[in-house]
Amino acid sequence: MEVNVYNIKGEDTGRKVTLNESIFGIEPNDHAIYLDVKQFMANQRQGTHKSKERSEIAGSTRKLGRQKGGGGARRGDIKSPVLVGGGRVFGPQPRDYNFKLNKKVKTLARKSALSYKAQENAIVVLEDFNFETPKTKDFIAMTKKLNVSDKKVLMILPESNKNVYLSARNVQKAAVQTISGLNTYRVLNAGTLVFTESALSAINKILI
Repeated sequence: MEVNVYNIKGEDTGRKVTLNESIFGIEPNDHAIYLDVKQFMANQRQGTHKSKERSEIAGSTRKLGRQKGGGGARRGDIKSPVLVGGGRVFGPQPRDYNFKLNKKVKTLARKSALSYKAQENAIVVLEDFNFETPKTKDFIAMTKKLNVSDKKVLMILPESNKNVYLSARNVQKAAVQTISGLNTYRVLNAGTLVFTESALSAINKILI
């Protein structure tokens, strides 16, 4: 699959690049995508939820009423779960939600997500560029000229670029990502992927 290369003015440079079929042209594996996105979302959870059980609540251990004959549920002290303000039964406890996922599955998931974007023609290739100073106005102008300003844009760079990152930081529908940190969730969450030529070359070394 060939894609035209544009400059930051939105002009066609007349050059084309070929998207690697082993990355952008595979049969997507939905289950691998599910597992990778599930792991990413699980890693975002702090897992600090906590409720007190009856042994952790302050209060007397005196039995409040007789065991039988009261007409209601049997209960012991003021910390009983059947009473308002008592301990909670099987409440949430701090835990780590992370789980292991094989590298080959993660690689397959990323390839599958990129293949979906290629099928949707949601990939734009941009020649390498840089901003002299951070300017949000310049970044917005570039997205308008590329006809992607109305979509969620994920710009993928070969390495971190402070000026480009700061220029895009305040744009609501835009994000900048280095190729090494690219993951399935961010690819699927974007409406359009904008690769620089160097980033497209680098992805072949990472995912093959």
